[in-house]
Amino acid sequence: MDPRWRRECKLGTSSLVWHWSFSFVRPKAKITIDQARSIAMKARHGTITDEELEKEKGGSGLRYSFDIKNNNVIYEVGLDAETGKVFENAREGRHPD
Repeated sequence: MDPRWRRECKLGTSSLVWHWSFSFVRPKAKITIDQARSIAMKARHGTITDEELEKEKGGSGLRYSFDIKNNNVIYEVGLDAETGKVFENAREGRHPD
């Protein structure tokens, strides 16, 4: 498996999964992870339980995805890593990614 494809790290009790190693995709992401967190938290208040930087179809092709827990419900907030535009803000499905 290409080592850039998946890297996992632990931060406190949250498991952060980067589908592409951050150093590999970071030059393409114009929005930093800190900026992305701030945008996601404005879109959906709560606690971030998981975050990803991943290649996806649509938009710039690179997106930040956050699972945010609010009142014991998990929501997925996705935003374009190039523009910061939120294009997903919905309750997590029965079979999360």
